[in-house]
Amino acid sequence: MFPILKNPANRHRAVGFTPEQFHYAFTTTLSREESDKVYQRYHIPAPGSFVWAGPLANFTPGHQDVYVNFRNEDRAPLLFMAGGEDNLMPPAVNQSNAKHYRTNSVTDYKEFPGRSHYTVGQDGWEEVADYALEWAVEHAKRPAA
Repeated sequence: MFPILKNPANRHRAVGFTPEQFHYAFTTTLSREESDKVYQRYHIPAPGSFVWAGPLANFTPGHQDVYVNFRNEDRAPLLFMAGGEDNLMPPAVNQSNAKHYRTNSVTDYKEFPGRSHYTVGQDGWEEVADYALEWAVEHAKRPAA
């Protein structure tokens, strides 16, 4: 379990991951040695309010910070990208999010097999970046729906 979710009081704190939790959540496709290097360089405690916003929204009436208008016709094209081995935001969750958008606006999904949540930090990140850039350029030229 992620440490920030162990205690509801953590929504008012910043709580960090252990190297093991970080490896599971972000860098699962890297070796532990590589993951530990990424952890040392990039890990910072997460704000609890961000993590707890989703679960608490179920108990608070009205639109919360995590509310999404899936039927918003007046939005930019949207690309969901997933690492095939992502434990933090699994491909099935990303696919589900993309399918919730029921508008004429462009919504696409692209999965990169064998990649973790750390997709753009891994070797071969250029493929991911090139895809995103080509997709953005292609859809920037389309007139609004």
